[in-house]
Amino acid sequence: MTAKDKGEASGAEQRLIRELAEILDDTGLSEIEIEKSGLKIRVARELTVQPMAAVAAAPAVAVPPPVAAMPAAGADPAKHPGAVKSPMVGTAYRGPEPGAAPFVDIGSRVSEGDTLLIIEAMKTMNQIPAPNSGKVTAILIENGQPVEFGEPLVIIE
Repeated sequence: MTAKDKGEASGAEQRLIRELAEILDDTGLSEIEIEKSGLKIRVARELTVQPMAAVAAAPAVAVPPPVAAMPAAGADPAKHPGAVKSPMVGTAYRGPEPGAAPFVDIGSRVSEGDTLLIIEAMKTMNQIPAPNSGKVTAILIENGQPVEFGEPLVIIE
């Protein structure tokens, strides 16, 4: 029985796997898959999302206000009647581009149809509109955070 029969990778396959892992590190991708001559290799890494720590800003840069204000302790934000939920899986961004002011902040008044944030899915930026008019009382996501379908993003009262 050969190493290949046992499910072990040959030297060339191991080199290819290492090269793919380096590509993941260099590009920031979470997974990569190739298929060649009947050989299929998928290399993926598990990403953990950690809350961003407060960083001291340079003297000339203003520190933004806190991103999220949760409703009453213990309350499920998904059940709040003003919760705006994600219509897709993707990465949520609070502003139109890196370094730009966010579309809304806590306390912002919005009208139905105003853009609250954008979600990048499959390299497409999707604007998430306000479903109704009101005041933004909570922002439940961090800028650049991965979001799931149905996850509460913002609460409008």
